[in-house]
Formats: sequence, structure tokens, C-alpha cells
Amino acid sequence: MKKSFQLLTGLTVALVCVWTITLAQSPKARTGTFAFTHATIVTVTQGTISNGTVVVAGGKIVAAGTNVSIPAGAEVIDCTGLSIYPGMIDAGTRIGLTEVGSDPRTVDFNEIGDVVPQMRALSAVNPNATAIPVNRIAGITSALAAPDGGLFPGTAALVNLHGYTSDQMYAGFEGVVLNFPASGKRGFWDRRTDEEVKKAAEKSLKQLNDVWTKALEYHKLDSATHGKAGYYPELQALLPVVRGQVALLVECNAEADIKAALKWIADKHIAKVVLTGVAEGWRVAGEIAKAKIPVITGPVLAIPSREYDRYDKAYANAGLMQKAGVVVALRTRDSNTNYRNLPYHAGFAATYGMGRDEALRAITIVPAQIFGVADRLGSVEAGKEANIFITDGDPFETKTQVRYVLISGWMIPLVSRQTLMYDEFLKREPGLQK
Repeated sequence: MKKSFQLLTGLTVALVCVWTITLAQSPKARTGTFAFTHATIVTVTQGTISNGTVVVAGGKIVAAGTNVSIPAGAEVIDCTGLSIYPGMIDAGTRIGLTEVGSDPRTVDFNEIGDVVPQMRALSAVNPNATAIPVNRIAGITSALAAPDGGLFPGTAALVNLHGYTSDQMYAGFEGVVLNFPASGKRGFWDRRTDEEVKKAAEKSLKQLNDVWTKALEYHKLDSATHGKAGYYPELQALLPVVRGQVALLVECNAEADIKAALKWIADKHIAKVVLTGVAEGWRVAGEIAKAKIPVITGPVLAIPSREYDRYDKAYANAGLMQKAGVVVALRTRDSNTNYRNLPYHAGFAATYGMGRDEALRAITIVPAQIFGVADRLGSVEAGKEANIFITDGDPFETKTQVRYVLISGWMIPLVSRQTLMYDEFLKREPGLQK
């Protein structure tokens, strides 16, 4: 019995060691000096360069153009027939905040409480989330990880999709999320009466105003006491928003709610604000443009918000707002793994009125500008972080393959759970025996 147990234990240890060694042999990202030559460079901000070269070193793009000197010792990669794009930025996801929706132990985007702006998505992001490599190999290099749930569900963070820790992934932006009180039903499943809906909306708006009043009072007290106003974590988290140092991301979708949010923002004199969601933004595009508030809208691949609207209103929403003068970025806010469809959301927006160039900007330089990181991300320019991807065609087309992805200068292996499964079953050994 004892010998059998020892044998079983030894076999278990051996299997664990073999498994560990196998995992250790998984491809790793690598860094160095790279020269991508003979490529079409879609810079986004400075036009398209034919037969150009992009040099990456020290995590940065050090040169991009036609007359570029290749440093000695650089790894030269011939990109004839390929195109280089800035890494795509998904301006609204739950990436790294949820793994298995049915298991609450893996869900970190919805904390207990209606007013918890102090809950930072950055501290909850899982760098090893299985969705991260799935999205990287689609050319998505950065994403906004945003909490959801109550009135103030937390603070969203922009992250690069590479790193062993959340601090390594941090891409330079955080913003407090506000789910603006909704005046209508939440969907066809909402069985509340109109009176119940109205009372709930009034209660939520009162709660919002009470919280904001407390935040203003805390600001005054904190200023008068030179930072010794006491320990109130939720008010401390709102303090930078009150002072115009941190953006408030206001989620609102219905026409009436967008109008109410615009009025509330103006009445409260909020300096830094972004509207998110904005599903019916096309109905009030002129008012949004007049308020000069940028918008993050999406998902684009969605059904209309009202039964009597045209089938393509969700597709056309971004383009209609953009044409009215609104600064528009796109997000997916889809299920855990389908953020990889960001280029197809942009492709539909392009087809239904936004145009290809503006749609590409809406997932690259525009979100970078909204998040205040356009000096680092969003275009292929010398001096910026080397967040780029290289394709054999138009990234908005499903047939296009991504050949290379770099994040902060790291060459990312194009491996995910889907590619591993594909490789496993492409050539089954031994396979079925006749």
C-alpha cells in the first residue's frame, strides 16, 4: 500500500513537472531592435507611406518613413505586400475584469454598493486573462477596462494588453465611471410599471445629486485643511473629478437620458467629461456637438434601441454623430472574448456613413486623444510607443490576417487558446484509425 502510494505520488510529481516544462516552452514575447522594411505604413495622422520602413528600438518607434537608416544589429523583417497600422484601442471593455461570467469569483467589474468610485479597475485587471491574447492577435493593443453596476461603479483604466502586472500594463489614463440615472425601462424583460420606473429614476437622480453635493463639500473642506479632511474613500476618489483633474465617464444611451446628462454636466460645471454608450446619440447629435463633449459609442454591431427605428441605426450612429461635429471613438463592450471584433465594429461604422479613414481614427488616434495619451499612442510616428500591428490586407475585412503585433516594442507571439486548438486538431495524431 505504501509503495503504491509512493509510486502514485512520484508519477503525479513527474506529470506536474512535464506539464510545467511544457507551459514554460510556450512562446514568449521578445524585445529588441526591429526594422520592418518595404511596407505600406498607415500612419493615421500623417497619411500613408508606400514602400516605407519602421524602426523599433527601446520600446519606441524611432523612425518611420522612406529614407530611414537601419541600425546595425537590427532584426530586419521584409514586409513586402504588408501594411503597418497603429495598434487598435478599444475604448470600452471589461477585459481582464471577468473570466467566467457564471462564476462570481472571476467577476471583478461589479463591486458591492452603488457609490464605489474608489474601486480601481487597474488593481483588479488580471494580466493572465485568457481574453487578452485572443484580442492581441486581432491587432488590439490597448483597451479601457471599465467597471459597471451601480451609480458610481468604480474607476476605469486604459491598459496595454501585455505585461505581468497591472502596473506594467497601465497605459496612462484613469476615469471615474458614472451610470447616469435611466428614465426608461432597462429592456423587454423589465416588468416595472411606468410609475415605478419614474420613481426609480427620480430616486437615482436624487442620490446622484446628494453624492455630488457631498463631493463638493469635501473638496472645500480638503482645500481648507490642506488635505486633512478625513478618510472618506468614495469622496476622495471623486475629488480629482470635482477639481477637473480626472475625467468623468458618463454612461447614457436613450435620447432623454443623454439630454438630461448634458444638462446635469452643464449645471455642475464639470470640466473633464466623456459621454459613453450614447446609443441614441444620432437623435441629439447637434446638442452633443454644441456641448463639445467627446463620445465613446458602441457596440456598433447591435440592434436598434427602438422597434420602429431602421435596422441600421446602430451601425450609422457613430457616423451621424461624427458628421454633426462630435468627436467619436468606438468601443465593443461585448462579451468577454468578442472584443476581438473591434475592427468589424469599425468596418460597419465605416460602411454606414462614417467612412473608412474616420472609422480607423475612431479606434486609434481619437481614443488616444480622448484619454490624453495621443503623445504616446494612436499613430505610427517617431517617438511614440511601438504599439503596432502588421497585416496582409485591410483590417476591417475578415479575410485579413495579422502577421505581427508589437506592444511597447515587444514582439507578441500570435498564440491564443483558439490558435492552439486549431493547431491541435488541424493534424490529429494518431487520429481516427480505420
